[in-house]
Parts: sequence; structure tokens; C-alpha cells
Amino acid sequence: MNDQATLLKTLNETHDLVLSMLEGLTDEQLNVPYVPGINPPLWEVGHAAFFYERFVLQWLDGGTTYNPAMDEIWDSFELAHEDRWLPGLFPDQQETLTYFSEVYRRVAARIQAKPLTDQAHYLVKYAIFHQHMHLESMTWCRQTLAYSPPPGAVMPAQASQHCKLGDVQVPGGVYRFGMPANSPDFATTGFCFDNEKPGFSREIAPFFVSATLVSNAEFLDFVLAGGYQNDQFWSMGGLRWRDRNKACTPAYWRQVDGQWQEKHFDRWLPLQPEFAVRHVSFWEAQAYCKFAGRRLPTELEWEAAALGNLDGGPFRVFPWGDTMDSNRVDMDRKQLGRLPVSALPEGASPWGCRQMIGTVWEWTADQFMPYDGFCMDMYPFMSTLQFGDHKVVRGGSCATSSLLIRGTYRQAYLPDRNDVFVGFRTCAI
Repeated sequence: MNDQATLLKTLNETHDLVLSMLEGLTDEQLNVPYVPGINPPLWEVGHAAFFYERFVLQWLDGGTTYNPAMDEIWDSFELAHEDRWLPGLFPDQQETLTYFSEVYRRVAARIQAKPLTDQAHYLVKYAIFHQHMHLESMTWCRQTLAYSPPPGAVMPAQASQHCKLGDVQVPGGVYRFGMPANSPDFATTGFCFDNEKPGFSREIAPFFVSATLVSNAEFLDFVLAGGYQNDQFWSMGGLRWRDRNKACTPAYWRQVDGQWQEKHFDRWLPLQPEFAVRHVSFWEAQAYCKFAGRRLPTELEWEAAALGNLDGGPFRVFPWGDTMDSNRVDMDRKQLGRLPVSALPEGASPWGCRQMIGTVWEWTADQFMPYDGFCMDMYPFMSTLQFGDHKVVRGGSCATSSLLIRGTYRQAYLPDRNDVFVGFRTCAI
């Protein structure tokens, strides 16, 4: 997205992707029940359109919004989450989609008619990326409510070969982390979000980390050994979460006639032992580590394992180099995590870790905090409201758009969350 033509193409493709996520859903399905982890899909569409208006058409051009009377409805700062279900509060589907498409038309016209300054490029790209974040949340909404998978998802005819890879050693040394602040390429190749800046160097001791994500088979060992019932594996926060939720398996597992199954959107499928465990909270990941005699990586260990950016060496933003290659990852709502944890060797990190980008977000041990010298970007919801009480997850998931992610990208979830596409890998103690 480093020129006008590419930016316009990406904008139009994003518009079509959003519409495709609504196709096939009935009016009843669009009228989703209240669930804390999701939003009404039509509100998400209107909110994203408002984001383009606020940060592109208003900030850059001083224009007014499409319907100023609706601004507070679409603004996530103004409208509390639970109020997004109030009947009659926002327009119906047709009116919302008319608004959505009109805003896209105006932004596209602006890209074509006016010079693409660095500021304009940055703001349009930011708004597109924000839209893709909502494409991911619309995907986990479908999983939460047992709707069909998103359009374009494929069910592999046969699982690829699985092999056990064990641990790899990440050598000690001084590593570079994050992205540089005040980059002259901040609108193009240096684009990143505020929580990734400013970059810094830090010495890391050598450590051993699993080359693969924790698999269903490995986590099933924990379940069958009574791991959910054994208090010694659970922290105080974990015990509170486990008991409140009466948790005894991952969120979408069940056993029928002695056979384990996993819910995949609107279908119950046989549990595939070689696939990555997903939809597990931080507390479950932490308890599994205690059971297995392992630990979660710190956030910086995760990035060192994923990118290998030793001080003085080449700086990578992906495990394989500088350019996203979507053929190396399970992203973009295609395979949706249905592949062995040892698959995709072509996407491995310099030390041999697989699927550190895509498949599932990965819990780390750390609280989400700003880097020293942090300076807030235009949108506080990206970072500041999560600092302190959220846990860092890294790497993106199968529901994340590949144009959004990099190895320095930081996301944060409350430790209770298990509705998102999240899993983990472990380190040796």
C-alpha cells in the first residue's frame, strides 16, 4: 500500500470483504444476542465507516460527517458496549450499508483527486487496518454464535503430515525489539502502531522454546490427567476464572460416546490431535504450563524467537524477511487453524519456530505495558485503554488479515478471554 493505486485497490477490496461477511446472514442472525465479547455486526460496519470519516475526511479535509446526528452512535468512545443492543438505536441494514458504501466512495474519490501526502497515506492506511481488525472480530462473532464460517474459508481435504519437533534454542545476546519512532517511512514501509514504538535493544539470556504451538493432543493430556480439577496447577486468578466459569475443558470441546469433538463455527468435528489448541484463556495456558513443567515465553523472548533481530544483524519484520507472504501463514480467514502445528515450515523463524505468525494469537507471560518513550497515536483505543490489566498476545491468528500483521505487532486481551482465536507455545524452565 505504498502508492495511490495500491491504496485504492486495498480500500476497494476491504469494502468488498466487509460486505461478504454479511452475505448469507439472515436478519435474525444479524440481530445478535448480547454477548460481552462481540458487537452487533451492523454496528461494527457503521463504526468502521465513522472511523474513516473522523480520521480521514474530517481530520484531513475539515469536512462534516454523513449524518452528524448519528456520530455518537457510531463512536465507540461515546456509546457504551452494552448500549449497542438498544432496539431502534441505529439504522437498519440497508441504511447502514448505504452509509458505509457512501463513505468508502468519498474516501476513494479523495485518494484519486488529492495528493497522497505522508499524513494522508498514514491516516487512510490506519483506517483500513482498523476495518480489518473488525473483520477479525466479525469472524470470532461467527464462531461464538455457531454461524457458518466466513466466506472464502476452505476445509483441507486431508491434513498435511505432522511431525514432532521439540524445542529449539534461541541464543542469548542483544536483540532489537519494536519499531523505530519518527521513521521517515512511517506512512509506508515503516508503518506501525504506537504500542510498537519506540524500538530499543535489550540483552536476552539464551532459552529453549517449543518449535510448535501446543497441540490439541498435548492439551488433552492435561484434561485427561485431571488438570482442570487439580488446584495446584492454577494461580489465584486462574482458580477464580475456572470456578466462575465451571471450566473443565477448552471452550469449544466436548466428549460424545467417548470421542472428543471440537466446535468449528456451525459444526462439531472430531478433535484433531495435531492441530493447535485454541480458544483457551491465559489462565488455562498458565495451568497447562504448570502441569507440563514449562512456562510461557515473555513478550521479548517471543519476539526474539520469532524474528531473531540480533543487534548488528539484519532487521526483519517477519520471521522470513521484510515482506509478507500469505502463502507462508494461516491467515485471512482461509484455513482457520485446521492444520498441524508442524505445518508451514516455509514460514519458520530463523531459529526454527513454526507458525509464529498466524494460526492463533499466542499468550505471553507479560502484562501489556507501554515501551519507554511511548507516545500515543491518534486512537487511544489501540493501546492506552488496555495498558496494565491486559496480557500481551503476539503473532496474529487465522482470522487476522495478513496485511495487518508484523512480528513487532502487539495485541492485548484480558486474561479471561477465550472466545478469540488464541493459543500458546511454551518454554523450558
